[in-house]
Amino acid sequence: MQDAKNQFAQRLRMAMEAAGYEPRPAVLEREFNTRHWGKPMTLHGVRRWLLGETMPDHKKLVTLAEWLRVPVQELGYGETDAPHRVRERPAQWHAGLGYQDRELFEIYLRLPVPKRRLARDVILAIARAHAAEEAEREPH
Repeated sequence: MQDAKNQFAQRLRMAMEAAGYEPRPAVLEREFNTRHWGKPMTLHGVRRWLLGETMPDHKKLVTLAEWLRVPVQELGYGETDAPHRVRERPAQWHAGLGYQDRELFEIYLRLPVPKRRLARDVILAIARAHAAEEAEREPH
């Protein structure tokens, strides 16, 4: 099992470097916690990932893989032996957005998780109010 943890740590470091990040605990903690919706990781916790002492659970692994843009299976467990595997690039959900909307999403993603949750709650409240207004306007 220790070998699997060390191999994961190596793949994580390589994926961070390939994505343009320094494979340092402070960088990993900051970037991970701005993207993960669960309990935040500590500096010590992510350091243990980078040193091969522990591995993240599946939800955290998914967050890491999405951030670093690598397949979850590959990041967590290495390349599979499937020679005929087809890799599709996921559709970019933001392709149709204008500059201002993209900028807003980038700002949102840089917020700490509690503030992102607050922003999300505000947007959902506005959306619910709008839906109620629309329902009132419809002829009965």
